[in-house]
Amino acid sequence: MFKLTENGTNVRTEVLAGITTFFTMVYIVVVNPVILADAGVPFDQVFTATILATVVGCLWMALFANYPIAIAPGMGLNAYFAYSVVGGQHISYTTAFAAVFVAGIIFVILSLTPIREKLIEAIPENLKHGITAGIGLFIAFIGLRLTKIIVADPVNLVRLGDLHSASALLTILGLAVTLILMVLRVNGALFFGMIITGIVAFFTGQLSFDKGFLSFPSLPEGFMVANPITALGDVVHHSLYAVVFSFILVTIFDTTGTMVGVANQAGLMKGDKLPRARHALLSDSVATAIGAMFGTSPTTAYIESTSGVAAGGRTGLTTLTVAVLFILSAFFGPLVGAVSGISAITSPALIIVGSLMMGNIAKIRWSELEEAFPAFLTILAMPLTSSISTGIALGFISYPLLKLVKGKGRDVHPLVYVFAVLFFIQLAFLQH
Repeated sequence: MFKLTENGTNVRTEVLAGITTFFTMVYIVVVNPVILADAGVPFDQVFTATILATVVGCLWMALFANYPIAIAPGMGLNAYFAYSVVGGQHISYTTAFAAVFVAGIIFVILSLTPIREKLIEAIPENLKHGITAGIGLFIAFIGLRLTKIIVADPVNLVRLGDLHSASALLTILGLAVTLILMVLRVNGALFFGMIITGIVAFFTGQLSFDKGFLSFPSLPEGFMVANPITALGDVVHHSLYAVVFSFILVTIFDTTGTMVGVANQAGLMKGDKLPRARHALLSDSVATAIGAMFGTSPTTAYIESTSGVAAGGRTGLTTLTVAVLFILSAFFGPLVGAVSGISAITSPALIIVGSLMMGNIAKIRWSELEEAFPAFLTILAMPLTSSISTGIALGFISYPLLKLVKGKGRDVHPLVYVFAVLFFIQLAFLQH
């Protein structure tokens, strides 16, 4: 079913890759409820909805698209939902979820048409390499920031943190162990690196299981939050058109950019095409609509999927493993919360994968400024703005402009012009 032999992989490698991806992204089941709680959404509601949306997205990706790309509620999108939509628009979270549901339905419609598939083909080759490298730099920065090796600075924005702290020392140890295993070409090096780091964390008192391991998931009263029947009416009544537009534009490019980046890293792109792209793109749109109904913000493809790819994942069996582990996490909330709360266990994997993805910089045509600068802008903006879609937006806006100046405007795909204008509108007038 997953064509393991054809993709040069096996069951053991795929399962280990799925476990690796799971542990690098499982933090979302804790972080997402915390962020959406600021919008008034009950913690248990979001916890269960996050798992439900993730399982739906991952199962669709695994069974229909056969890619090792995990789907879950997106970081950044949840903050936009909580602080800009609910907080900024002064509406209830149930109304905001109606906007997310409408955006999800529009995603589904767009995914059933050739538009999103054509968009992948329309992205210029050098921008694709820039997106992959930018995501790599971004996730490496996330790994350093989560463990406080890099911290905020009032003058220079960021600076080196306290390397004597327990978190920094554990991260450095995990990084060293994992790199040694990778250099020695040990299969599942990223996963075994996390296991060893977790054991050290336990014996040094940084990881504890005071709340036990097992808990049964709770289903809050009124489990369905967004009413599919009245959702469109809520959007019209509260004039949430700009909110829906922002959700659509940001999520489309978050997912598209991440899929291109992960597929590039895994060697799954066929020229400028992503086989089975329509099925892959449907996974996040269906999960977004279902997630909104039960109480979570839009889903997206997860950049942490690259950790599973680096561990050898090449098929949907990796993503199926992620889905199964998320189902189990609903019953092992205390265990998952304890492990995901120690970022030093998973951050070494993010830093190493970031370095692997940066290799795409070598494929950019640096001798042609009109090709190189948009790619550079994309790479630079992703970690500095903490947004994949913003990096893609700046690349999309600058690319056709430089091509026009160069007299090569006809070489640019018409969709690039369309989205350049849409991104300009979004950044200039709708950005909060």
